[in-house]
Amino acid sequence: MMSSYVRNGCYRDAVNCLYTMLMTSDVRPDFYTFPTVLKACANLTNGSQIHTWVFKLGFHWDIFVASALVHMYCKVGSFPAAREIFSGMTYRDKGCWNAIISGLCQNGNAVEALEIVDKMRMEGVAMDSVTVSTILSVCAQIDDFCRGCLIHLYAIKHGLEFDLFVCNALINMYAKFGLLGNAQKVFDLMEERDLVSWNSMTAAYEQNNNPDTALNLFREMQLHDVEPDFLTLVSLASSVAQTKDSQNSGSLHAFILKRCWIQEHVVVGNAVVDMYAKLGITDSALKAFEELPMKDLISWNTMITGFAQNGFASEAIEVYSMLEKCEDIVPNEATWVSVLPAYAHVGNLRGGTKIHAHTLKAGFNTDVFVGTSLIDLYGKCGRLKDAMSLFYEVPRRNPIPWNAVISCHAIHGHGETSLQLFRDMLDEGVSPDHVSFVSLLSACSHSGLVSQGQWCFDLMHKYGIKPSLKHYGCMVDLLGRAGHLDMAYDFIKSMPFKPDASVWGALLGACRIHGNVELGNLASKRLFEVDSENVGYYVLLSNIYANFGKWEGVDQVRSLARDRGLRKTPGWSSMEIDNKVEVFYTGNQSHPQCEEIYSELEILTEKIKSLGYVPDYSFVLQDVEEDEKQHILTSHSERLAIAYGIINTPPKTTIRIFKNLRVCGDCHNATKLISKITEREIIVRDSNRFHHFKDGNCSCGDYW
Repeated sequence: MMSSYVRNGCYRDAVNCLYTMLMTSDVRPDFYTFPTVLKACANLTNGSQIHTWVFKLGFHWDIFVASALVHMYCKVGSFPAAREIFSGMTYRDKGCWNAIISGLCQNGNAVEALEIVDKMRMEGVAMDSVTVSTILSVCAQIDDFCRGCLIHLYAIKHGLEFDLFVCNALINMYAKFGLLGNAQKVFDLMEERDLVSWNSMTAAYEQNNNPDTALNLFREMQLHDVEPDFLTLVSLASSVAQTKDSQNSGSLHAFILKRCWIQEHVVVGNAVVDMYAKLGITDSALKAFEELPMKDLISWNTMITGFAQNGFASEAIEVYSMLEKCEDIVPNEATWVSVLPAYAHVGNLRGGTKIHAHTLKAGFNTDVFVGTSLIDLYGKCGRLKDAMSLFYEVPRRNPIPWNAVISCHAIHGHGETSLQLFRDMLDEGVSPDHVSFVSLLSACSHSGLVSQGQWCFDLMHKYGIKPSLKHYGCMVDLLGRAGHLDMAYDFIKSMPFKPDASVWGALLGACRIHGNVELGNLASKRLFEVDSENVGYYVLLSNIYANFGKWEGVDQVRSLARDRGLRKTPGWSSMEIDNKVEVFYTGNQSHPQCEEIYSELEILTEKIKSLGYVPDYSFVLQDVEEDEKQHILTSHSERLAIAYGIINTPPKTTIRIFKNLRVCGDCHNATKLISKITEREIIVRDSNRFHHFKDGNCSCGDYW
């Protein structure tokens, strides 16, 4: 009766049947009774009670009963009890060895599991397919490739190399080590394949950045009439995202919807949201997110990350605010790591500090990833001292927090400090990664440290880091900003691979700074070949022509941008006063204090002219009269924000402004003088870096 209950999944009835027999019947249980009913124990309470009866009736010495107890304790997660019974057994069958090994693996004790395997072999117990497949997964977990190869040889020697479970484990192991050829060979030689085999092979290619092969495997899988499951779809969604194929994304989504997998598996819905987000199709990602029948924390984290990584910081913050209102879902460290960059991007320090409070309460402030995100937040909001305080609180055994603090000093123009931090990092025995050198080269670029930047670039080889396009782009930016345009161009020509938009864009930006029309034309032609959809590059070229009064060239570039449906990003600046964020757009006339703002600007302009300010009309990109040019310069968004701050804050109060575009040269000169006549510090974070204006000077030293 108990056996029938267990076979049909009626576990509670099986346990109750045992209790009825023990309490109301004269029939004594035997050694067949307990192994059967122990399979029905779904929690430790029932298992412990039955163990008590086993001990009371003297069956704990029986090999089958003891093995069943080991299985049961492993299943409910009570490994100390399982180990104690296992150690006390005078004889152990293969199933018992497999139970304790599998239990240890599932509990994360991979090293101890391998020790048990060695003990098993020393006692002359041969491994079977269950043991081999379990140990192969352990080898992948602890990066022990040599042992994995030895286990594979054992499987071949003992005729297990074609066992279905062993083959699936071999595919997973070789995929973990990036040996797709070995995994494919195992797959090709399999005499029998199940869904796990196809999923393992598809996931192997997807996780090793070979999405096209993963998608081809899925098509082959369909030809073999193998019905996919939710794991197949998760791998496929990730593969489509890697291919950047938006057309395939819609087809896969339709395939999933047709089979109602999203309704049954939230993980599939999350994969669809993630796929659209990684493809940059945020509207489809949001729609898929909103249509999820059930949302877990991963759903929310995926949507927040999708918005943040695609530049929609405000939308990411809005989704996070919605999450906070959900009573049944609590944000975790992954949530905070996802949303903190969004707060940093828009300069929302007040919102970021609220999350900081949550991390302190939850005890995650010293987590390296949360701590690094907080360092980045405070650094990008102009609070370098706070960023450094956090830096000394988090573990610094890997380069992640070091990279963040080096980058923070870079955008503030503290190149020498960034270099010193890098030296401190090396002194503490932390090896830099490719991100370290991007941050460091950027710091050198912002501070004009050409020779130091060259040293950093050459140092990469010492640490076995092959320079990427980002590193080459930083070097071009470094040389170009310093006025070495010919050297920058020669550096591009010497690159071992084809330059991308970031490289040509850095050269074009340098041509804009130094007024090199000829090289700017060449850079723009190459740039439009590799990235014709970025309106910023058209603006840069237009600026170069405008600086020299070549209005025909300006018109041609603007016409080209219009023909391609591109529009210049409108300039805006924001500032926070009394917990309220004010946003100003260039030329804005709709603000409630509009008249006061423009009146204040007129007064400020006259005062700074008395100190020698002369409007630089080269930053006016319209062919208009001088009076109109002066009005255009005066109505730039950062000037409007400065005037608003002066009107609405006490004298000598620091003004903090965040701007979405680069500060123009004329506004930079004007702001220096405004800081002097108003005796205020004015801090402006533009799209590139921070500018600390004080006493008529800027922290960037006029180099940005």
